[in-house]
Amino acid sequence: MSDTKAVNNQKIKVVILAGGRDFGRCPLASQLPTALWPVLGKPAVNHLLEQIRHQGIKKAIICSNGDGSLLQQSINACGDIELEFLDEQLPVGTAGAIRNAVASEAKALLLVLPASIICPPQIDMLVKAHHDGKSDMTVMLNPSDTNGGMLEQASGIYVCSPDVLEHIPEAGYFDIKEGLIPEMLRAGKTIHTATLPNHAGNFRDRQGYLEAITNYLESTAKLNTGFKLWKQTDRQTIWKAANSRIEPGVRIYGQVVIMEDAIISEDTVIFGPTVIGRNARIGRGSLIVNSVLWDGAQVGPNCKIQRCIVDYGAVVPANTVEEEKPILLKPKGLLESSVNSALKIVKNNTSRLQHALQQDVGTVNKKLPNWIQIDTTKIALWIAACLVLIAFLWSYWPGLVGLWRLWQRSDEYSSGLLVPFLAIYILWSRRHNISQCEIRPSVWGLLAFIAAQSVRLFGLFFMYGSAERLSIALSIAALVLFLFGWQLFRKVSTVLLFLCLMLPWPNRVQAAVALPLQRWATSSAVFCLEMMGYEVFQEGNIIHIGQASVAVAEACNGLRMVMAFFVITGLVVLLARRAWWEKLIILASSLPIALLCNTIRLAITAVAFTIVRGEHWERIFHDFGGYAMMPVALALVVAELWLLMRLTTVSTKEEAIIITRQK
Repeated sequence: MSDTKAVNNQKIKVVILAGGRDFGRCPLASQLPTALWPVLGKPAVNHLLEQIRHQGIKKAIICSNGDGSLLQQSINACGDIELEFLDEQLPVGTAGAIRNAVASEAKALLLVLPASIICPPQIDMLVKAHHDGKSDMTVMLNPSDTNGGMLEQASGIYVCSPDVLEHIPEAGYFDIKEGLIPEMLRAGKTIHTATLPNHAGNFRDRQGYLEAITNYLESTAKLNTGFKLWKQTDRQTIWKAANSRIEPGVRIYGQVVIMEDAIISEDTVIFGPTVIGRNARIGRGSLIVNSVLWDGAQVGPNCKIQRCIVDYGAVVPANTVEEEKPILLKPKGLLESSVNSALKIVKNNTSRLQHALQQDVGTVNKKLPNWIQIDTTKIALWIAACLVLIAFLWSYWPGLVGLWRLWQRSDEYSSGLLVPFLAIYILWSRRHNISQCEIRPSVWGLLAFIAAQSVRLFGLFFMYGSAERLSIALSIAALVLFLFGWQLFRKVSTVLLFLCLMLPWPNRVQAAVALPLQRWATSSAVFCLEMMGYEVFQEGNIIHIGQASVAVAEACNGLRMVMAFFVITGLVVLLARRAWWEKLIILASSLPIALLCNTIRLAITAVAFTIVRGEHWERIFHDFGGYAMMPVALALVVAELWLLMRLTTVSTKEEAIIITRQK
């Protein structure tokens, strides 16, 4: 029986457990979820999805704990398989994730797979083992090693009958091994174990990852990566991309994969199983033993790397010896050191620059009108500002790239991409007023800059990305104060405050407001539909209207509109010439306007679902309904401005005065 036929003959619900980051135990897993660790250039979870797709699986649910957005962004398209992402901000346990994933479809056979797996077994074999065991749950075990040194261990794969959901509490944290299995045994249910024919390649740390890669490379029949088998002898098997380069004198033993644009310098010795990632560089005379170098990793000359994982873009200095550890990408130099270096250069060369330019500048000034005069002091200051900007971009480049990627993958914060460009436009519109400010650098800016870097260090040390991103806005404000002084700082202070809208909210804040906003969106939409005369029934965050049911997902809670309208009203406030209290009213109105527009969108979508049929039309009303609300929101803001103008503007109509002269 073929794989696809076996799967299609049995209704299967596939749940993939991506879990959360392993904070504390594995530094690399704390930085990047194991589900996204690469397997020959592809994330492990992407590798798993391709395997199950070839076996006839059409839909899968990926459960994670706080990394849902990152997983959606990182997972590439896997053919026609439909993916659903369930991201729990609070831990619910493995059994709790199954409960939340399949609550709406409780009649299918449940296949639970770990996301960090390299060699998933055949699904028809798993289903057959479950039916042969005639049990309520089958726990799949990895086989013991050939030397007998390691006994059978859990593979993280479970096959369950739908009845197991009855033994999982409706809410709260609940694990499979510590909670569900003991509860089922107490209820008289049967638990069966079955041994896989080959190791599944599941892992959760560096050691397990290297062992899984080893098993994968040694099973040459399963190696289908698109790489050319470059050389194979009794002592070596080398898969090599066409544009990678191996210089003369390189010795390779065992199974080794060399990916695109990798360069291995002369006199290097490599013992497999080893994977050299894309654009990786290995210096002359280095020794690489049973390690994996991720894309962009660089190993200096005369290094020894044994059973290590080298992070994306990590640099190993020359003459370094590293064994049994992950080698992480170190953050670049701190911003304050870069700024101090730039300012020191400017200070040492300012007088020399002024002396060199003074004569030529004086000649030029004599030929220019009085209102156009060149000041060498200002030239030196702007050169210093440019050097500071370069140092700022260099130091914060990883954080800025991460912020750019977050804007692209997050619907809630995609409007933040416009904020820097809008801020530049606002400054340009105020250029005449700003040019009149007297430039007097302030030492308070240096103190504020040190405080901003303290915030950044706090975020880096305790792994709070929101604190590190906040330090970007704080550092910009501090540098403006330091370089240009209080007068100009006060002129642009509102624009600097506007830059904070480009930053995403901390995860805890977003998690705290997401659920109340989701409930409000559902209840307000139900209220509108009832006012329109529809018979509506609300069940949690699901709206039942007529024969249709509309689920208000977390992405529909209105946070995206709130952030977008904060940006829009902030721009209006900064450009409009109104009293401060009028601007405050306009800014405060962005929240109710956003919530009102989101309610209107949900109500219209719910009504549309009762009329139209088909996923295509439903997707149009759901995805593009938000864009249709933008003109509505702008119309409300314009109406608000008009109303404030009518209420506060004194009439300028004057009576005609007739002057006569007596004769």
